[in-house]
Amino acid sequence: MGQLAWLYLILAGLFEIAWPIGLKLAQSSQYRVLGIVVALLGMGISGWLLWLAQKQIPLGTSYAVWTGIGAAGTFLVGIVFFGDASSLGRYLGVLLIISGVVVLKLSH
Repeated sequence: MGQLAWLYLILAGLFEIAWPIGLKLAQSSQYRVLGIVVALLGMGISGWLLWLAQKQIPLGTSYAVWTGIGAAGTFLVGIVFFGDASSLGRYLGVLLIISGVVVLKLSH
């Protein structure tokens, strides 16, 4: 598979993190408009990059990697910036998600 497609996919996953952050920011009236803008831009850019990646990466693989990066990244942002709960079990769960993404990439 093309390395550029995988770069698109990784970037798509990173932009996937933007929309939950934007929705979280929008919970505060002080950041409501900014949060909505961040969420919409994140969704749009992420979707466009995923579309580009899927030209060379199969649907199931691309979707699993995309959501895995988004889920793990959002989990970490939540802990670091929003005070979300942190525990060994939660870290283990995210490690399993990341491990699954790595296995998908290596076995493709």
